[in-house]
Amino acid sequence: MGRGKLRIYLGAAPGVGKTYSMLSEAHRRVERGTDCVVAFVEHHGRPRTEVMLHGVEQVPRVELGYRGAVFSEMDVGAVLARRPAVALVDELAHTNVPGSRNAKRWQDVEELLAAGIDVVSTVNIQHLESLGDVVESITGVRQRETVPDEVVRRADQIELVDMSPQALRRRMAHGNIYQSDKVDAALSNYFRPGNLTALRELALLWVADRVDEYLKEYRSEHRVSRIWGSRERIVVGLTGGPEGRTLIRRAARLAEKGAGGEVLAVYISRSDGLTAASPKELTVQRTLVEDLGGTYHQVVGDDVSTAILEFARGVNATQIVLGVSRRRTWQYVFGPGVSATVARESGPDLDVHLVTHDEMGKGRGLPGAHGGRLGRARVVRGWLVGILGPVLLTLLLDLAAPEVGLANDMLLFLTLTVGAALLGGLWPALASAVFGSLLLNWFFTPPLHHFSIADPKNIVAIVIFIGVAVAVASVVDLAARRTHQAARLRAESEILSFLAGSVLRGETSLDALLDRVRETFAMESVALLEREDEVAPWTCAGSVGPAPVCRPEDAQVDMPVGDDMALALSGRVLPAEDRRVLAAFAAQAAVVLDRRRLQEEADQAHTLAEGNRIRTALLAAVSHDLRTPLAGIKAAVSSLRSDDVAWSEEDEAELLAAIEEGADRLDNLVGNLLDMSRLQTGTVQPLIRAIDLEEVVPMALGGLPDPEASVLLDIPQRLPMVSVDKGLLERAVANVVENAVKYSPATARVLVAASAMADRVEIRVVDRGPGVPDEAKDRIFEPFQRYGDVPRGAGVGLGLAVARGFTEAIGGTLTAEDTPGGGLTMVLSLRCLPGRSAPDA
Repeated sequence: MGRGKLRIYLGAAPGVGKTYSMLSEAHRRVERGTDCVVAFVEHHGRPRTEVMLHGVEQVPRVELGYRGAVFSEMDVGAVLARRPAVALVDELAHTNVPGSRNAKRWQDVEELLAAGIDVVSTVNIQHLESLGDVVESITGVRQRETVPDEVVRRADQIELVDMSPQALRRRMAHGNIYQSDKVDAALSNYFRPGNLTALRELALLWVADRVDEYLKEYRSEHRVSRIWGSRERIVVGLTGGPEGRTLIRRAARLAEKGAGGEVLAVYISRSDGLTAASPKELTVQRTLVEDLGGTYHQVVGDDVSTAILEFARGVNATQIVLGVSRRRTWQYVFGPGVSATVARESGPDLDVHLVTHDEMGKGRGLPGAHGGRLGRARVVRGWLVGILGPVLLTLLLDLAAPEVGLANDMLLFLTLTVGAALLGGLWPALASAVFGSLLLNWFFTPPLHHFSIADPKNIVAIVIFIGVAVAVASVVDLAARRTHQAARLRAESEILSFLAGSVLRGETSLDALLDRVRETFAMESVALLEREDEVAPWTCAGSVGPAPVCRPEDAQVDMPVGDDMALALSGRVLPAEDRRVLAAFAAQAAVVLDRRRLQEEADQAHTLAEGNRIRTALLAAVSHDLRTPLAGIKAAVSSLRSDDVAWSEEDEAELLAAIEEGADRLDNLVGNLLDMSRLQTGTVQPLIRAIDLEEVVPMALGGLPDPEASVLLDIPQRLPMVSVDKGLLERAVANVVENAVKYSPATARVLVAASAMADRVEIRVVDRGPGVPDEAKDRIFEPFQRYGDVPRGAGVGLGLAVARGFTEAIGGTLTAEDTPGGGLTMVLSLRCLPGRSAPDA
C-alpha cells in the first residue's frame, strides 16, 4: 500500500476562501465517483461554507473534555476505519486538545497519508513555523499554532487561494468572515490594508519559490537543457576589474523592469588557481550585488566563455550582462574575446547585453601564466631542439637551399632558439643561441668556413640575433618560475587557511593533524616529541605512520617548538623552502596538544566537582531525609515497647502504620540512591523485548497510597507495542507519576495518557501543580534537585534523575513541557516495535 497524496490550499489570511475552495473540490470529486469524506471541516458560522458541507459524507468527531469544557476533534481512528479515498482535513496547523491521539493536526494528517489515504487540507501563511518572527513583526501578533515548513513543502500539490486586501476587507465588512460584533476590531487591527498586503506578498513569494523548486526538479529529471523563461534571471559576468560595479547596477535595473527578476553575479576562476583579479575588488562587488538583492557565485573553468554559458543554462537564466572587452585593438588578432564568443554561442534563448564602461579598450594587463615549472621531459626536448636542431637546419640549408640569404638563415635559426626556450627554458635557449651563432658564422657568413666576419653589417646581425634569443629565453624562463612560485604560494595559503580554520573550529584531534602533516609532505611517519627539561628523555605525545622516531636526532626532518617539544618526520629530507609551512604545522600541533590536556584537566575537575556536589547532597540527605523516617520509626517502636502505657488496639495499629510508612519511605529513598549509583557506574543492562503499555503503566501506580483518587489513567487498547525493558520502564513511570502527584493539588488528579505518533509512543504525565520555568526544566532532571520544595516534597531529589536515566537506557527520551492552563507535563517517548500492534482487548 503506497503513501497517500497531500494537497494544500494556502492562503494569506483568514477568510480568503481556502475552506470553500477545498469543499468545492470535494463536490467535483464526488460527482466523478471518488470516495471523499469530510474528516474535519470548521465553517466558523459562515453560511456559504456551511452549505458546501451538504452532499459530502462527514465522519463523526470525537468529543474530549478539557478544563471543564467539551471540545470536538477529528476522530483519526474512525477515519482510518472508514478508509476513504480522499479525506478533507481543515486547519492543518491546529493544536489538538490534550488527550487527543496526536498533539498536532498535521500529525493526524501524517497518519492518514501513511495509511494510503489522500488528504486535502488548508493552512494560512502565518502558520508556517519559519515565518513566525516575520508575521509577528508585521501584525504584532505571535502565532501560537504553527506547522513545520517541511510538512507543507512535502505536499504533492500546493494551490494558492489569493484575494486582494480590498476584497478581503469588503468580505469582512459584509459579515462573511466574523460576526458583526467583531468586524470593527478586526478591520482596525489584524485586517489593516498594510498587514494584508504584506501577508499576501509573503504567500506569493513562498509559493513562487516552491514552484521554482518544482521546475528545477522537473528539468533535472527530464534532462531539459533549453532555457525556459519562466522568470527573468540575469547573469552578470565579472572579471574582477572595476567595471564590474557598472555591470551589476545595470543588471539590477534590468531585473527591476520584470516582476520577480533575479540577478546572479558569477566570476570564473582558473582551475590552476592563478588569476589577475583583485580579491579586494571582488569582495566589494560581492557586497554590492548582495545589497541589491542578488547572489554571488564563483565557478572554476579554463574556458571563460563556455563556463559562463554553462552556468547561465544551469540556473535557467534569460539574460547575460557582460562588459565590452578591455582589450586594445591589436590584441584582437589573438581571438574575438569572451564577450563576442558568448554572444555568438548563446543561441536564441539567451539575450546577451554588452555594456560600455570607462575601462574598455585600456588593456587587460599581463595575462596569468598557465603552466607550472618545466618538467624534465620538456627540458630534455628543449636541449635536443637547441643543439640538434641547428645542426639539422645547417645541413638542410647547405644542401637544399644554399642561396636563401643570411637574413633568412638568421630567422630560421632564431625560430629554433625560440622553440628551445618554449620547451626547455633559459639554458637550452642560450645554448641554442650561442651554437647557432657559431654555425651561422662558419657556414653562412663570408669568409665561409672561418670564424671571422668580413662585412661589419653581418656582425650587427649576429649580435642582434644573440640578443633576441637571450631575451626570449629569459622571458620564458621567468614566466615558468613565476608560475611555479604562484602555485607554491597557493598551496601554502591553502595549508595555512586549513590551520587557521582548525583553530577557529576548536579541533582537538592531534592524530588528524599529524596525519595531515604526513600527507602534505609525503612522509613515512610523523611524531610529536616532548620532554620535561633539557636533561629529561624524549617522550612521544602522538604519532602516525610506521616506526616513528623516539628522538629528534633520528629523524630526517625535525622542527623544534620551543625548548622542550619537537615535530619529527621520517621518510625524506625536505627542502629549506618547505620548513616555513612545517613550522606552522608544528606550532598548531603544540596548541592542539595543550588544548587537549586542558580539556582533560577540565573534565577531571568537573568530575571531582560533581562528585563533591553529590557527596555533599548525599550527606544532607542522610542528615535530614533519611533521619526523618528513622526518627519516626524509632519513636513508634519505643512507644510500643514502653511498659508504662497500656496502648489500645487502635493506638497500636496507628503506631505500626507509622512504622510501615517510615520503612516504605526509607526503602524508596535507598532504592533511588542505588539506582543513581547504577546509572553513574554504567552497570544498568536493559533487557529489551516487546511490551504492551497496559502491562506496565498500571503496575507503576501500585506504590501510590490511593492511585484511583490521585491518578486518571488513559491508555488506549490498540496502541503499538514498544521495545523496552519492562522493569526499567516501570521504575521510570513510577518516579515520574510520584513526582507529579507530590506537586499537584490534592483536588486535581494527575492525567497519565498514552498516544502513538509515527514510529514513537508517548506517555504524557500531566499535573496541575505550580509548574517549572523554562530555564529550570533541564535542571530538575539533575541528581539532588528539588525545585520549589514544599512541605509535601519529601525525598532527596533523585526521582526524575533516575527516571530520565532509565528512559535513556532503554532508548527513550524524557522531557518537560508546560501544561496548558498551568502545571507541568512530563513526556516519555519510546520507540515502537516495527510491524507489531497491541493485541485487542
